[in-house]
Amino acid sequence: MMARTQITLEAEVQRRAKQRANDMGVSLAEYVRRLLLRDLGTPQASVSPAAVFDLGASKDSDIARNKDRMLGEAFASRRGKP
Repeated sequence: MMARTQITLEAEVQRRAKQRANDMGVSLAEYVRRLLLRDLGTPQASVSPAAVFDLGASKDSDIARNKDRMLGEAFASRRGKP
């Protein structure tokens, strides 16, 4: 259950926070929620990209041949993201 909260920010802080949220593709509210969860130590639900690659048993697919490279790219694309 969500609870509505109102905060007051300096104009420049609000501008920068909105820009960061926009860069991340999320709303300002979601950006603030993520910051709070990270600061409070509450783990965010996430799925390892490895879970997708281990679903099938095919040894001849692109995924089977390129698993390590694909995992590396998936993890690299998540660096610096909450």
